[in-house]
Amino acid sequence: MLGLAVAVAHAADNAIGVTASEIKIGTTMPFSGPASALGNTGKGLIAYVDLINERGGVGGRKINLIALDDGYMPPRAVEQTRKLIEQDEVAFIFSPLGTPSNSATIKYINGKKVPDAFIMTGAAKFARAAEYPYTTTALPSYETEARIYARFIEKARPGAKIGILYQNDDLGKDFVSGVKAVLRDAFAQRVVALPYEVADATVDSQILNLKNAGVDALLLATTPKFAAQAIKKTAEIGWQPLRIVNVVSSSVSATLKPAGLDNAKGVLSAVFYKDPADPAWKDSREADDYLAFVGKYLPGADAHDINYITGYNQGMILEHLLKQCGEDLSRDNINRQAHAIRDLQLPMILPGIRVNTSPENNQAWTQLQLQRWTGERWELIGSVLQADSD
Repeated sequence: MLGLAVAVAHAADNAIGVTASEIKIGTTMPFSGPASALGNTGKGLIAYVDLINERGGVGGRKINLIALDDGYMPPRAVEQTRKLIEQDEVAFIFSPLGTPSNSATIKYINGKKVPDAFIMTGAAKFARAAEYPYTTTALPSYETEARIYARFIEKARPGAKIGILYQNDDLGKDFVSGVKAVLRDAFAQRVVALPYEVADATVDSQILNLKNAGVDALLLATTPKFAAQAIKKTAEIGWQPLRIVNVVSSSVSATLKPAGLDNAKGVLSAVFYKDPADPAWKDSREADDYLAFVGKYLPGADAHDINYITGYNQGMILEHLLKQCGEDLSRDNINRQAHAIRDLQLPMILPGIRVNTSPENNQAWTQLQLQRWTGERWELIGSVLQADSD
């Protein structure tokens, strides 16, 4: 048995990016650029890695997380990812954020047979487990999220004319596809879908055009900057459609505050994490632990920013993944374990929502619950919904 243990330890030490005292992991984040608010996810992840390392690491190894800024620009994401794999020789890529960035890098990473673990995008194409065998995802599919919203609109406002403001890439197009999957033949008559580009200064003209088109329900398939602009503009012009904002743009600090908290009153979204400001969790141990974490490792940060909460959750998934790998930190085993997580309940995730992955299902999250902004906080409505159910 001693010989086997020595052999396993030796194999781990010889794995790419792994030594007896360290495992090297890489990620790219939009710390700058038009989606820089989402970079707080990376800051939350880095802070949680600091916590892990302060505890002694995982299996006696400290985590050397190399987090590079891609500015939400695909060419830069490719450049930084190549650096991580070819120069820094990381063991694997974890939690790279952004649909455009991941679209640009996923084939390269999979071609190198490097685990592309729990990437931060909900683009439907990344959920094709057979096509991307080294990838797992860490956001609900945008397409299935959109189906949940479309079904809600059908119940809340039957026959409503729906406007979709969408980012002109896979993020936005998946939301359009999701609504189309629900409305089917009625889509062309009932939906007005207007795109914007990431480089655009504002989306004011699109909002005005959607209002003039007689839209009753507005779905914002955007990043935080443009969601804030859209919410603010609807208030400025006195337009009051049913407004729904996607998960990635539901942050209070990154979206609702810039839009104006009162302007956002009544806005709907979906959620799978706990809001520490929600009275249901406010005095819970889970929320207290999270707030203490932010106070110690992210001093001055807005603890209610969902991006920090997401980074915290991502850190817990990383820790669980490494523990589940044990001493076999080969790329093949890291990828195998990323596709074999069972009933993982994280403390800052809503009850009943768990991480379950398999070789056939590479999505960490497939469940959501709707929520409404009261003007002061998000309030949960309804029950947990399975993202792929009717």
